[in-house]
Amino acid sequence: MLKLKDGIVELYRKVATSLPSDVENELKKAYAAEEEGIAKEAMGVVLENISLARKTSRPICQDTGVPTFFIRVPRQLSQEEVRSIITAATREATEKVPLRPNAVDILTDRNSGDNTGRNIPVIYFEETGEHVLTIDLMLKGSGCENAGQTYKLPAEEIGAQRDLDGVRKCVIDAVFKAQGRGCPPYTLGVGIGATKDQVSVLAKRQLLKRIDERTGDERIIALQARLLDELNRLGIGPLGFGGKTTVIGLNIDYNHRHPASYFVDVSVCCWANRRGRLVWG
Repeated sequence: MLKLKDGIVELYRKVATSLPSDVENELKKAYAAEEEGIAKEAMGVVLENISLARKTSRPICQDTGVPTFFIRVPRQLSQEEVRSIITAATREATEKVPLRPNAVDILTDRNSGDNTGRNIPVIYFEETGEHVLTIDLMLKGSGCENAGQTYKLPAEEIGAQRDLDGVRKCVIDAVFKAQGRGCPPYTLGVGIGATKDQVSVLAKRQLLKRIDERTGDERIIALQARLLDELNRLGIGPLGFGGKTTVIGLNIDYNHRHPASYFVDVSVCCWANRRGRLVWG
């Protein structure tokens, strides 16, 4: 299992220092679309920072976020063993990459210094009949995490009923409330379902998808396209300086719900949508 630990350390390095190509390409399109001014200048700085981080193998952002893992684990492999290896790799990556220590004990207010602690890193396991271990890692900063919103429909304050148009209004409201505080252009993940915890995890999972991924129900795909257009007409723009691009992509997924409940979660990710995958087996 030593090789697995080393692989996870390198996954940390890759995710912290290099954006996925689909995210970077959309940011370049956003830069090209902006007119001369402060918004375009801000996007230029973002793109320069991305290039320098990759060349120097340094973190793209000083806030290396909360390490969040989504893992597909074969039935014959111990989840506790994988968790232990991830914890050890996290300690090593914090020192070697380096990652900013972000794990704080809520009782003592002390930082552990190595990004590990009570249920940190965040790890979601899914058992699978496959014979390989698939590890998806997301490093999501606090600024954009704080910008996310959970809605219980109907929500009279925004005129949202229990339907897809109500979901649309929730997403627009979440981005409008976020303004530039979460460092746009944003990527959004949206989850719909029966309980608050269910939709929160589902929304965050959507941030692992490629920005250009378009699969599933045609009604959901149409809603995503409509929202992308409407959100970019809000005028918030790169880093909140105004302009044409507020959101570079969004993905929506749903679960069945209880007749009496309809929850929507909007997970907001900053321009630095840091994610990566390790397949081991």
